[in-house]
Amino acid sequence: MSAPDDHPSRAQGVRPYIVTNGRTHPSATLELLSMVRSTGRVACDRLGPEHAQTLRLCHSPTTVAEVAGHLRQPAVVVKILLSDLIGTGAVTTHDPTATAEVTTDLIEAVLNGLKTRL
Repeated sequence: MSAPDDHPSRAQGVRPYIVTNGRTHPSATLELLSMVRSTGRVACDRLGPEHAQTLRLCHSPTTVAEVAGHLRQPAVVVKILLSDLIGTGAVTTHDPTATAEVTTDLIEAVLNGLKTRL
């Protein structure tokens, strides 16, 4: 059994406005399908435990929606946490609208990836 601080959903009982320090809008433009990934840089010390949980979930490319699901937090809360991490250089993002044309090969690769995860 993992320690409470290591569990990604530890913050689920905390009110969203506490997690975001009362902020209601992220500073970075993020979509639910925006891909985020940690850069390996250490986040600033002033960031809280929710930021650390978020950063751990970004060790490999993942979407904002996936991070929100794992944290069990509203998407806007996760977008604010990710914006903070982007601001420190700890996380990088890729805009989903800047992706290449969708091809049959891409769709097949996504389906195969989903099958192996499920």
